[in-house]
Amino acid sequence: MNLRFLLVVLLVVLAGCATVHRASEPTAPVVIPEATWQQIDQDIDAASLSSKEIVKRYTRSAMERWREMVYQRTETDFIPWFTSYWTQQWLSAKVGWYKMSSGGEVDPVVNRLTVYLQEQYHERVLDPIAKVTDPNVIMADAITLYLQTLDAHLVEIQQHYSAPQDQFDRRLNDIPAIALAPPPARNASLYQIAHAEPVTNLPSYQALIQRVRSANSGAGAGLSDAGISSVAKRAGEKLEGEIATRSVAGAVAAAVGRVAGAVISVVTESIGAVSNENDRAETEVQLRKSLGDAFDKAWLGLIENEANGVMAGVYYISGQIEGSLSKNLPVAPEPAPLVSPLQGDQIPMQGGQAIQ
Repeated sequence: MNLRFLLVVLLVVLAGCATVHRASEPTAPVVIPEATWQQIDQDIDAASLSSKEIVKRYTRSAMERWREMVYQRTETDFIPWFTSYWTQQWLSAKVGWYKMSSGGEVDPVVNRLTVYLQEQYHERVLDPIAKVTDPNVIMADAITLYLQTLDAHLVEIQQHYSAPQDQFDRRLNDIPAIALAPPPARNASLYQIAHAEPVTNLPSYQALIQRVRSANSGAGAGLSDAGISSVAKRAGEKLEGEIATRSVAGAVAAAVGRVAGAVISVVTESIGAVSNENDRAETEVQLRKSLGDAFDKAWLGLIENEANGVMAGVYYISGQIEGSLSKNLPVAPEPAPLVSPLQGDQIPMQGGQAIQ
């Protein structure tokens, strides 16, 4: 019995030693051929292009929704405010004050009126809409969508080639995505931005957003400026003429006495109100066209401009990634030049002869 027990113990010990020996044997690393890595790089490049196209469609749709909101609020708020009788009276007073303080020069008056109208447009139209969405929000959402879509492709690529995760991650870490150093924290690799949770906490991402926003001076920058400038110029000229008319009426009223003067003042104001109502429809048409033309031009710039538009962040990151990958991709051989069947500079002629 004791002998049998000892044999069992001996067999268990020997089996354990064999197991430990086998476990301690190092596993041979998986070697990915360079040609496979080049194919992986090509797939990452294609994934970046594909993700960018998806984001383009999203940003255009989002910007079209934003444009409709701006059009609607311009129509229901800014245009009625600007063309109303009392607003015109208030603007006349401001133009008069601007003219007095500028020494009678026209350009400073128009410039100051332009600034005031731009402030009103932002306050009445752009700022309320910005609480819902604006180009800055759309730009940040575009970057997030691009990174999410690209990351999904990266997972598929890694699984397709059965690349070890650590080797694949090192490959991604060698691909720059943001390069805004110094300081070094303003740089980020593809691996870092694809795995950051959230990406908005990365100093490199924050630096990129700040760079784009500095280029376009914030949400809606320039959307109304050109249109407001032309509106302000016409309004300034019109209001200056009305000020001159009221000044003449005031002088006559002062000369004829208090009662008659009061009647003249009331009649003058009534004529001004009627004139404003008669001109209001035409003014609304001009204002709508000026603002619409300027807005459409600026809106298209925000869609297409790769440096400061709503796709600027995506274009920057994808440009860094694709530019880095292009250095690793094999160069396609140039096609051989076509060789003329003619020898030298001979030009064939009819009859079998040739001109030398």
